[in-house]
Amino acid sequence: MSFPRRLWLGFAYYFSWLLFGLCGLLLALACTPFLFVPQRERFGPAARCAMRVLLDFWLWWLRISGVVKISWLGFERPLPRGVVFAANHPSLVDAPFLLSRLPDTICIFKPALLRNPCIAPFAILSGYVPGDSGVGVIRLATARVTAGRSLLIFPEGTRTKAGSVLNPCKAGVALIARRAGAPVQLIHIRSGPLMGRKAHPWWKVPPLPGWWEFTLGELIPSDAAPTNLASIALLETRLRTHAEIG
Repeated sequence: MSFPRRLWLGFAYYFSWLLFGLCGLLLALACTPFLFVPQRERFGPAARCAMRVLLDFWLWWLRISGVVKISWLGFERPLPRGVVFAANHPSLVDAPFLLSRLPDTICIFKPALLRNPCIAPFAILSGYVPGDSGVGVIRLATARVTAGRSLLIFPEGTRTKAGSVLNPCKAGVALIARRAGAPVQLIHIRSGPLMGRKAHPWWKVPPLPGWWEFTLGELIPSDAAPTNLASIALLETRLRTHAEIG
C-alpha cells in the first residue's frame, strides 16, 4: 500500500471516531429536552429513527472513505419484529452497526453509559434497558419485548476475550425469550483482526481497511424457545459454530 493511501486511511480512521462522537452529541442535545416532557416514552420511536439515520450516515462515511468494508448476508429479506436478536460480540462497534439495520430495536446498555453525555439522553428516551441488575434487567427487557419491541442482546455479556472464539454465554437471552414468548433471531458476526477487539484500544489504528461480516442466521420460533433454549449451552454452540476470529 502506498504511503499516501496509508496516510489517508489513518486520518479517515480517527475522523470516523470524531464523526461518531459528534453525531452522538447532536442526538443527545436533540433528545435532552424531551426527557422532561410527561409521557416521554412516546418519543422513543422518533429517537430510535433519528439514531438509525445518523448511523446510516456514519456507515456511509466508513464505506466511501475506504476505512471499513461491511457485508450484510441475509439482511436483504424482511427482518422480523418483536423478536430477540442474539449475536456474538467480537468488536466495540457491533451494536451501532446492527442497530443501523435492525427495525426499531432497543438494546441493553452498561449503567456507566448513563454518565456519558453523548449517549445517556438518547438511551433513556429510546427506552433502552440499563444492565444494572440481573433480575431487573430480565424483567424490564421482557416487558419491552412483550410490548412489541425487538431487543438486541449479546449473550456473552461483553466483547469476546482476545484469543477466544466466544465467551461463555449467559442465560439472560433464554429467560427473556421464554418469558416474553418471543422468537430468537441469531446473528453471526465476523470481523478483521484487531478491529475494535477487547485487547486493542480503539485509539490504536488497526490494520486498514478493516472488515465486518454480519450474517442473519437461524430464527428460533417462539413455541420452540422454551425447549430449544432451555439449555444455554445449545445457543452457545450455535453461535460458536459460526463465530470466527479474523
